[in-house]
Amino acid sequence: MGSENLRLRYGIDLQMFAGEKTEKATPKKRQETRKKGQVAKSMEISGASILLAAFLCLIFFGSYIRDHLVRLFTDVFINRLSMDVTSDNVVMLLGEYGIQILILIAPLFISVFVIAVVVNYMQVGFLLSGESLKMKFSKLDPIKGFKNIFSLRSLVEFSKSILKLSIIGYLVYTSLWGAREGLSRLAATSPDTILHFTADVTLWLGIKIGVGLLILAVFDYIYQKYDYEKNIRMSKQDIKDEYKKMEGDPLIKGKIRERQRRMAMQRMMQEVPKADVIITNPTHFAVAIKYDSSSMEAPQVLAKGQDYMALKIKEIAKKNGVMTMENKPLARALFQRTEIGDAIPGDMFQAVAEVLAYVYKLKGKAN
Repeated sequence: MGSENLRLRYGIDLQMFAGEKTEKATPKKRQETRKKGQVAKSMEISGASILLAAFLCLIFFGSYIRDHLVRLFTDVFINRLSMDVTSDNVVMLLGEYGIQILILIAPLFISVFVIAVVVNYMQVGFLLSGESLKMKFSKLDPIKGFKNIFSLRSLVEFSKSILKLSIIGYLVYTSLWGAREGLSRLAATSPDTILHFTADVTLWLGIKIGVGLLILAVFDYIYQKYDYEKNIRMSKQDIKDEYKKMEGDPLIKGKIRERQRRMAMQRMMQEVPKADVIITNPTHFAVAIKYDSSSMEAPQVLAKGQDYMALKIKEIAKKNGVMTMENKPLARALFQRTEIGDAIPGDMFQAVAEVLAYVYKLKGKAN
């Protein structure tokens, strides 16, 4: 009784262990999760890269944007004050200014768009999936939602937000503190100098924040990769089930092969009565030979068998009046070198022809 309880207990423990997701995901599981849109991706990398690209673009194209913006505003006072206010003129003016504004923001827009595409492609490659857009009522489960609020992932996201605010606050403080002398002199400077000073401080502050958030984003990507690999882990039983689905259940495949062998055996046995002669060992091998000069270039093997199969072939031959000839070396050679439906090899044709001639001679005498 005690041993049965131990086996039962250990059996349950083994089942529980088999259900633990301790194995790395298979390529098939990874492909399935990818189709569902589940990939290792950090939104922080995308956000930080876009922010950094935007400020770098403002630094490189700052003069272009400034000159274009000045021309856009001065055009109103130089060329448009004497213009007649009509519906056609207003539409034309709005169209021209719309095109000028698009040209003005084009460098910034193109830079941000290219960086966003490149960063996303570097993380997950080319991926189009509408799985996340599907309506799932399981997402409305309040119990599951409550658990997600207090999950480890929520704690990590909260800590990440606090860390981001801390980094941004520190960089803003240090940047403004370093520019405190310039800030104190702004009241006594010209508007143009104030504008240049403010733009310079803002741009370099944006660069610092972008770099700081990008460094944080790299660590976030490492965590997202770890969390993704953890979530798609499989148990040993999951891997076995997947293998069965891909390759088929070994038991079912074995039954199919067994049935195929039986069907092939039945077809072979149906051909035995058509044979001209059965060449035997006499007990270990049996090979059924047929020759039709009008349709065959050489004698063919209709059936062959060893031990029990050889006995069955001889029994069927006896019931159907097919002659049996004992020739040990020839029977062994035919069994080993030919398959069902094959023609007799050239080097064995003479020996088989002699057997067939003898059989035909006996049949002629009998008739």
